[in-house]
Amino acid sequence: MSGLHVDIRGEGPPVVLLHGWGLNVRVWDPLAAALGNRFRLIAVDLPGHGLSPWSAHCTSAQGQVQWISATVAPLLGHTSFTLLGWSLGAELALQWAAARPQGLKRLVLFAATPRFTSAPDWPHGAPAERLDRLAEGLRTDYRRTVSEFLELQVRGSVSGEAVLAQLRAALFAHGEARTEALAGGLTVLRETDLRSVVGGIEIPALIVAGQYDRVLLPAASRALAAALPDARYVEVRRAAHAPFLSHADEMAGLMNEFLTPP
Repeated sequence: MSGLHVDIRGEGPPVVLLHGWGLNVRVWDPLAAALGNRFRLIAVDLPGHGLSPWSAHCTSAQGQVQWISATVAPLLGHTSFTLLGWSLGAELALQWAAARPQGLKRLVLFAATPRFTSAPDWPHGAPAERLDRLAEGLRTDYRRTVSEFLELQVRGSVSGEAVLAQLRAALFAHGEARTEALAGGLTVLRETDLRSVVGGIEIPALIVAGQYDRVLLPAASRALAAALPDARYVEVRRAAHAPFLSHADEMAGLMNEFLTPP
């Protein structure tokens, strides 16, 4: 397989960024503008998203992580790095961190959970029917389905209209995800359960949730932080699913503090 599309900006310690379902590297632009003078930001278009190709091998979290890690490994060399993930990207980042890759020293996760769907022993997840509706929507009208999901991501945010405009701008400026990739991402969210392995992720982690997230309950991120051996949990007031957009300056400050400890 050929490599995935990568966008590199800034100078300093490397940070690998993994975006969420249906989006692309342009979603990180506001955060990159605030952090690029201190870090080397390596943003990856997930398989089948933006300018990245798709492969049938990517219907599992392991398959996607293998492709992502193979793409960025030559860019990192032997340099230690931070892994930043959002939503689906956070799920992949957890999968990657659980494999204990050489050089990974910190983990930053926005809207993260070890298991996306609910279960009798996991009340923090989303109903499985939500993924079923999204999958059906992809088959009938995928552009409308993605648009409605973007709107769900900003509900409850203090600056919802502005954040929605940023999400749509990222989508249209850099390219829509392929239908196969969207369906594959739903499969990853439906089938991945990392609760049994997160206790082995011993690196420092920053877990950030939006107070009014309608996609993923903050309780899921809170439970994840409690299960990780060395995690700090931050819940952003009046934020929804994308606090790094609605509270960009605050999140940049938080990340600067976490990534450059005394």
